[in-house]
Amino acid sequence: MLTLAYRSVEEIEEDMLKSSQGLNLSISEMHLLQAVEDTGSDCTISSLSANQRVSLPSVTAAVNKLARKGYVEKERSPQDGRVVHVTLTRAGQKATTAHRYFHTRMVRSVSHALNAEEQEAMLKGVRKLNQFFADKLHRKEGKF
Repeated sequence: MLTLAYRSVEEIEEDMLKSSQGLNLSISEMHLLQAVEDTGSDCTISSLSANQRVSLPSVTAAVNKLARKGYVEKERSPQDGRVVHVTLTRAGQKATTAHRYFHTRMVRSVSHALNAEEQEAMLKGVRKLNQFFADKLHRKEGKF
């Protein structure tokens, strides 16, 4: 059921991206933009690589593609030329705002379909699920 729900959300996200005027982004590109926004002013290629658990060359290629599309800007650090800072452009900010709005609408739609007891049960289940996955990831990283 979890896999089916994940695939459904992913498919709905794909449809949203395809139907959005002017957004020529894949889901993975959108999630990378979201990671740039979430990281904030100290976003670097290295921090994105660690955050997304993707190799540096892969993140570099993805960021370069997003820069060509006009969603991010890159700037070398004046202190260390090896470090590349990544910031959202206005178009990148608009895309992440649309993505966040999509998620908000999706959560509202699901919650409206449930009564208060079902909402509470789902919230409790999702919290436990998130904790389970967080624990698995931390063990994988050697933090336990």
